[in-house]
Amino acid sequence: MVSVSRLARLLALVGVSAAAPRAATLHKRDALPDYALRYAPLSYLHSNESWFLSDVEVHLANVQPEVNFSALGPVGSVTLDNLASYASNVYLTAAGSPILNPENGTPGWLQSRYGIPDASGRSAAPGLIIAAEKDSSTTDVFYFYFYSYNYGGKVLDINFDDHVGDWEHVMIRFVNGSPYAVYVSQHSAGSAYYWDVVSFRGDRPITYVGRGGHANYVTAGTQEYTIALGLIKDSTDAGYLWDMTLNYRGYWYDVASNTFSAASGLEGEGGASWLSWGGMWGDQKYPDDFLHDIQTGQYCISSECHYVSGPTGPVAKNLGRKTVCQNDNDDCTIFNDINEITHQSKKKARDVHE
Repeated sequence: MVSVSRLARLLALVGVSAAAPRAATLHKRDALPDYALRYAPLSYLHSNESWFLSDVEVHLANVQPEVNFSALGPVGSVTLDNLASYASNVYLTAAGSPILNPENGTPGWLQSRYGIPDASGRSAAPGLIIAAEKDSSTTDVFYFYFYSYNYGGKVLDINFDDHVGDWEHVMIRFVNGSPYAVYVSQHSAGSAYYWDVVSFRGDRPITYVGRGGHANYVTAGTQEYTIALGLIKDSTDAGYLWDMTLNYRGYWYDVASNTFSAASGLEGEGGASWLSWGGMWGDQKYPDDFLHDIQTGQYCISSECHYVSGPTGPVAKNLGRKTVCQNDNDDCTIFNDINEITHQSKKKARDVHE
């Protein structure tokens, strides 16, 4: 977990002021199981990535709470301590327009270059590890990746699906402490594979993060994107190696009560209530009457828009799922071939974002 002094250095780096240390109300339970770290994924960001891993605290320091485009407080008024007090219809709206304006430049905190992993694979932006016991023998461990910006890509040289805030995850299902299957989220859907068919470095599976949109895959190369007609492709390669176990926040999720608690044995302290917040981690989708508006750069063609609403957080990703797949229905297929792509990924719409 990031320390107060390290957070202060991060905030100074991205041009925001460090807040006073938080007086956390802490409800801790056991340390994360050893296997959660032993088998944690090693992830590769794309070699040409521009939107890097972000610290949720730095993100909060640069947004303001809004409902229907009306501010409820100033920039920086939302913290991990008070986030859960906000209603689920609140959007965390970026300070300044997210548009890539050649005159103003892109705000540094949106690109999060402080989150670029170093040579050891450590990122200054902590990852998120959440363990969820399903029964006496089965535990799902979620590895959540957060980015302050999602670049959606282009169709016929036109940008679509950009949004502030981006949550993606990898989930490993453990049975009696041994890994059984791995699920990789891909925008609004994902793919599941039996453990023994993915690639490894030692005991740890290798995953690849799509450039800009940050979907997760188990192979490098050109990937089918979750959009009809296959007009957009995700691109992955072995660019920046990221080892989440070198810097992370750890939690437990209780399926019965739908609540979170902080895992013990980690550096620093922090509460877990923020994870229960059901609102959106970015701007609200700009209305269609903002078409060609210079301030926002919004446009929509049919049902696809340049800027869409920010995503919900980990609590909305079905942590209590019974199947390995996030959508938790009879369509969940666990593949035994690393090159297979789930049919769910092909048919799901892109109006829900990780």
